[in-house]
Amino acid sequence: MKDLSVLIVGGGAGLGALLARMAVEAGAAKIGIIDINQDAAEAALAPAKANGLPTATALCDIQIGPQCHAAFDAIVSKLGRIDTLINCAAIYPRRPLLEISDADWDASNGINIKGTYHMMVAAVRHMQSQEPKSHVRGRIVNLTSVDAFKAHPQNAHYAATKAAVVSLTRSFAHDVAKHGILVNSVAPAGMATERAKALGFLEELAKASPLGRGAEPTEIAEWVLMTGGPKNTYMTGENVIVSGGYIYA
Repeated sequence: MKDLSVLIVGGGAGLGALLARMAVEAGAAKIGIIDINQDAAEAALAPAKANGLPTATALCDIQIGPQCHAAFDAIVSKLGRIDTLINCAAIYPRRPLLEISDADWDASNGINIKGTYHMMVAAVRHMQSQEPKSHVRGRIVNLTSVDAFKAHPQNAHYAATKAAVVSLTRSFAHDVAKHGILVNSVAPAGMATERAKALGFLEELAKASPLGRGAEPTEIAEWVLMTGGPKNTYMTGENVIVSGGYIYA
C-alpha cells in the first residue's frame, strides 16, 4: 500500500480495523475510516496516528445513500485523493431458511448490497477525475464471501447478498475500466476471528476446511491489500477466493 491513501468502510472493528493497521505497516500514506461507530473508528486509527499519518473518520449508516456520499466527501475534504476504497462493512445473522423475515432481508440487502453500491458510486465519482498512477486512477475492493458459491441454508440471505456483490463488482469493473479504475472482490471462507472464538465457531470452521482450520484474519487481509495495492495494475472484475480449499470441499 506504499504511498496510497486508503479508505476503509466498516473499518472500526474486526477485519476492517485489521486492514487499517496492516495498511499502515505496508506503507500507506493516509488512512480514512467510515463506520457507524465513531469511537470504534477513531480507535482503529491509532496505528496510523502513532505513525504520524493524516487520518479521517466519518459516521455513516451505509443503508442510506445521501449519508454515504456525505461521509465520503467528508473524508475527501480531509485527506484529498483516495487511491483505494475497501468495502468490508456487512452483517451476517444466521436464520433458518424458512424463517427469514422481511426485516432480516431489508437489513442484509441494505447494508451488504446497497451500502456497497453507494460507496462504490461515491468512489468512482471521486476517482475518475484523478491523475493516474501507473495507468490506475483508483482501486475498489469489495469483501464478498465463499458462501456466495456454496449452499448455505443456515445463512441464505447473507450468501445471496454476497453473490449480488460479486455481480455488482463485475458490472462496475466493466463500466469504469475506461477511467482506469480497477474493481475487484475478495471472497474468504470462515475466519478465526475473536467473535468466532467467542461464539464457539472454531470447530465448525476447522471441519469445513480441508486444511483443518479457519483462516487467520491476517491471511485474508493480505489478499485484500494486494488486490487494492500498487502491485495490482491490471486485474479488474475478478473475485479472488481465499477459502483454504472450502470452495471445492
